[in-house]
Amino acid sequence: MKLKYILLTLTFALVLQAHGQKQDDMRQVVEYLASQELGGRYPATVGDTLASEFIVGQLRKLKFKPIVKGKKKKGFYHDFTYGKTEKRTTHNIIAVLPGKDKHLKNEYIVVASHYDHLGMGGKGSGSRRPDTLAVHPGADDNASGDAVVLELAKYFKKKGSPRSIVFAFFGAEEQGLVGSKFFLEWMKQADGQRINLPANKNGIVAMVNLDMVGRMRDNAMSVSGTGTSSGFKAIVEDVAKQTNLNVSCIPDGYGPSDHASFVAVEIPVLFLTTGGHMEYHTPGDVPSTLNYDGMQQTLEFSQELITRLAAMPEAPDYINVPSSNKMSHAKFKVTLGLMPDVMGASSIPGLRADIVVAGKPAHNAGIRSGDIIQEIDGKPLTDINEYMERLSELTPGTTIPVKVLRGEETIVFQVHLTPPVR
Repeated sequence: MKLKYILLTLTFALVLQAHGQKQDDMRQVVEYLASQELGGRYPATVGDTLASEFIVGQLRKLKFKPIVKGKKKKGFYHDFTYGKTEKRTTHNIIAVLPGKDKHLKNEYIVVASHYDHLGMGGKGSGSRRPDTLAVHPGADDNASGDAVVLELAKYFKKKGSPRSIVFAFFGAEEQGLVGSKFFLEWMKQADGQRINLPANKNGIVAMVNLDMVGRMRDNAMSVSGTGTSSGFKAIVEDVAKQTNLNVSCIPDGYGPSDHASFVAVEIPVLFLTTGGHMEYHTPGDVPSTLNYDGMQQTLEFSQELITRLAAMPEAPDYINVPSSNKMSHAKFKVTLGLMPDVMGASSIPGLRADIVVAGKPAHNAGIRSGDIIQEIDGKPLTDINEYMERLSELTPGTTIPVKVLRGEETIVFQVHLTPPVR
């Protein structure tokens, strides 16, 4: 009995040590990619070059297969040039793990993140503080995804996979998913320089995208694309149960990240994110704000998810799911000044206000972060899409009732609506 206890204790200690090492490795990746030295990783800048060299160095250490003939270092780069008035040349970073199963190795799963960000920000950059010129480090967006994908690369290099896996770090995502679009266009063309990849895009049977996975709250994650293949939702829910995560499944595969490029060419996708926050696209998105325990959970979820996708006896089918995201279609004349919980983590009916911005209408009326919004202007609220619908129906200058649940108390606040700042 004593020996058994000692063995169990040692095993548990080794597991904790391994988890700690992975977190340390992910932290180091984030701290480098989101450092002031890299200047926000804007495409075709020194910081962009340093970031790509760092990632390529990690892949070379792991002895992954390159995708372009020629020099070893350049073999991981897929270069592209974009821009109409100002031409910029940058690259995707691609590495391949050949599959072990003789029947499945010619089918490829793309596991991806983007490594670029907004540089110094400024007007037209996408910064949420366009009047502030400062390094936008992009720790969560998307050094967090890069760190997890590098750990996934280590894991599968050691474990192996029945299907082949393409590990991709896309460039110029913030400029309109440019890198992923160029990659898929490249996959349509005959190119004698391309090696260790499928003959064309039809060899890619699924894509898993990780973007902003560093700010997990309440063990919650959102997974989009669960309806783009008939077996995806069941797999995601089962893996969530196994890893003790609260996962919100969104059927369609649209959205402002690289998975949307793959859905556009009818490749099934799964998009993992832990959601937005007030530091998104600001100079405040720094490494110290990340939840590294949560990143460990995301890593474990992703490992099991990709393991199952790689071993499916048949290639995933593709299902065309119309976008359920009404956010992009609604025209907002007003703002409440709050960030709702897009994870849907609350088990109570309504939509939780994750962050309420001081000085904005909701805050001025008395609504606070953590309140669960149950009605807006007398109409019930259950999810993010209904929230956007409610906003699109409202008029600036009016005052409307907003019913919230705070603890066990139901409160109705009178919110005076103002137009959003453009």
